Amino acid sequence: MVNRLKDKIAIVVGAGQQPGDTIGNGRATSILFAREGAKVMCVDKNLESAQVTHSMIDKEGGESFAFEANIVREDDCRQMAEKCVEVYGRIDILVNNVGVGEGDRNIVKLSEEVWDRIFNTNLKGMVFTSRYVLPVMEKQKNGSIINISSVASVCAPVPIPAYKISKSGVNSLTQLLAQQYAKKGIRVNAIMPGLLNTPIAIEGMSKALGTSKEDIRKFRNKLVPLKGGMGDAWDTAYAVLFLASDEAKFITGVILPVDGGQSSKVG
Repeated sequence: MVNRLKDKIAIVVGAGQQPGDTIGNGRATSILFAREGAKVMCVDKNLESAQVTHSMIDKEGGESFAFEANIVREDDCRQMAEKCVEVYGRIDILVNNVGVGEGDRNIVKLSEEVWDRIFNTNLKGMVFTSRYVLPVMEKQKNGSIINISSVASVCAPVPIPAYKISKSGVNSLTQLLAQQYAKKGIRVNAIMPGLLNTPIAIEGMSKALGTSKEDIRKFRNKLVPLKGGMGDAWDTAYAVLFLASDEAKFITGVILPVDGGQSSKVG
């Protein structure tokens, strides 16, 4: 299928990525959206990385522009929504893709600074972006928001309490907004990626543990029930594409695992 998002206006938050030898969720989603006919606002606190995503889209003949915003700053989120309306006149899709977990550890040893940074980025940031995009969608009487959660939010035990609890909050926020805005034609869903071969996962773990990237990939592959091991950013992107498209017009409030069966082990 082609043009599944024809004439749609999309904001992808976290459209850049960490350096690495694979592609991240935000960049893959932005590129796929453009391939399917959407005009994409590529948002990231690292403008240079967002511009790389924009350049990749431009080389394929798609339409996008890069925008610098740190979503833990409320005014940045206001400016983001206003800029999208200024450039494109509307907002049809919002993808909240930003998430961090660096420094997370056992709750007894977890510092207040790390706890606040993870919660501010993973949860408060999504509240701020939604706060300024929802009124635009409400005036249009339609829209789709997709929040990127994590399978860690439902799988236990995981030794990353701040990340796990913040992503559980993303699930609750998703369901709350889905119910609140259903009658207004706005759909809100979330995706829970499992173990993926992405820069933020592999590069981050390799650096933190002092282990080779190949060893980390082998270890993570063994944890995935589905043959083939870990997924990649394109698996996330295609799930986001479906939920953003009119094919999913009767779907809201869903928390969709994209995890190779990992979460099904907990029932």
